[in-house]
Amino acid sequence: MKYDTHELKTWPEYFELVVQRKKNFEVRRNDRDFKVGDLLWLREYSHESGYTGRETGRFIAYILDNPDFVKEGYVILSF
Repeated sequence: MKYDTHELKTWPEYFELVVQRKKNFEVRRNDRDFKVGDLLWLREYSHESGYTGRETGRFIAYILDNPDFVKEGYVILSF
């Protein structure tokens, strides 16, 4: 099975929590055909200055897309 890499902008306050391993999920619009095993390549992005140069990768371990718990068109990606 082939896995994909998804480059995603991540705001600094959330990026830092991922790096500190305090945040182990992403809530995202389901517009990329995310699959368990895919790599999320998170790139820190500031609205004021653009990309900061900080990046980190996480593999998707679980995807929650149940409309009883997640807004339609969105998913929660656990890593």
